[in-house]
Amino acid sequence: MLEFALVLPVLLTLGMYGTEIAYMSTVDMQISQIANSVGDNASRLGQTDNSAVTPTITQAQVKAVLDGAIEEGSRLGLEENGRVILSSLERAPVTGKNYIHWQRCIGDLDRDSAYGGEGLGLVGATLQGLGKPGHLIAPPANSAVMFVEVYFEYQGLFGTMFVGNKVFKHEAAYVLRDDRNLTPGLTGLSVGIEC
Repeated sequence: MLEFALVLPVLLTLGMYGTEIAYMSTVDMQISQIANSVGDNASRLGQTDNSAVTPTITQAQVKAVLDGAIEEGSRLGLEENGRVILSSLERAPVTGKNYIHWQRCIGDLDRDSAYGGEGLGLVGATLQGLGKPGHLIAPPANSAVMFVEVYFEYQGLFGTMFVGNKVFKHEAAYVLRDDRNLTPGLTGLSVGIEC
């Protein structure tokens, strides 16, 4: 009994620490999957449009993608503790410059895009692409890249006993799956969920 009493606090501490690390890894993986899901879904917008006219995406369609991310992360509290940023990285038809045509966000966490907002790259410095240095993502001609950033403030199962609160960040990028009207000013996106 005495040996068990001496060893129990150590075993309990190790068990709690292991549980915390496993849960933190699971949450990190789920945030990564949400980023991929948003990018994939956004790249498919307008894909089922059977009209002869190249589709223009709407605010409602983008909102549906972002709402889907919040629903997917609802068990984690993504809306309260996170921020999803979706940017359309395109190439200007006249100048050939890369720029962020539009950007929309959802979530209560106070975070801005690490790369800038709408219109970035049209004037001033050239925007080579988005992403980590050495691994920049640039859009192909006459298409766009749906670039996603997901931030999530992780709060430990046992408070800050084993790990401090930290913010996870994951990114994903998907090229459009189908033709889409990319004419500046004709995105169909109105104000509502701008960053």
